[in-house]
Amino acid sequence: MTTSTTLPAIVFTDWDGTVTLQDSNDYLTDNLGFGKEKRAEINQHILDGKQSFRDGFIDMLNSITTPFPECIDFLLKNVQLDPGFKDFYHWCESQGIPVIVVSSGMRPIIYSLLKRLVGQEAIDNIDIISNDVAINDETQEWNIVYKDPQSSFGHDKSNSIKEYLSTHGYDASNTPLLFYCGDGVSDISAAKETNLLFAKHGKDLIKYSIREGIPYTEFNSFAEILSKVQSIVAAKGANIDQFIENK
Repeated sequence: MTTSTTLPAIVFTDWDGTVTLQDSNDYLTDNLGFGKEKRAEINQHILDGKQSFRDGFIDMLNSITTPFPECIDFLLKNVQLDPGFKDFYHWCESQGIPVIVVSSGMRPIIYSLLKRLVGQEAIDNIDIISNDVAINDETQEWNIVYKDPQSSFGHDKSNSIKEYLSTHGYDASNTPLLFYCGDGVSDISAAKETNLLFAKHGKDLIKYSIREGIPYTEFNSFAEILSKVQSIVAAKGANIDQFIENK
């Protein structure tokens, strides 16, 4: 069994728009809520620091009045998986590398999509650290339940990564290579927490990383992430600098 002293790496990844091709929360807001234009305006406010992610996200979700089970059905019919993720996940599994979903989305949605798009095995092997949802049985109204309601992010991904490492017995003496994969404003809090940040091409996380001077490497699909992670793991991290695009 892989132990904390022999583990080659840990991969933390965002879910929506990173593992999936569509961000499920954005997709719901665009199609069942107040629409793409208003959502894009809020995203820009978050990126510019004019509004917290937590408050902007609440505004988006409050615009959706569709019952939650119908929202899940809608997403199951429309959300697609990154075509390289299954191969990436299976390679990580073969190498004893944990893949941890760290998401600002809601657990029931992530669970349903993960099971549908990847399979039951992934449910058994991939930890999900995320927000949750509360549903009123009488009115069927639903609301997000933030993991970290005191945080301006609602879910402080930085704190979740630190908690995961501490809970699993990692410290400065035995922490393996750490990777984070993300795409948007919800990933800002996690961007500095790992050895290498994978930021999706053309998305807001790259803009933020350039502005804040956070080292990153760009990706279009998990096939690219797999190739880079394989190379870095084989070199035990000695070649990470070769992949940083904003030195």
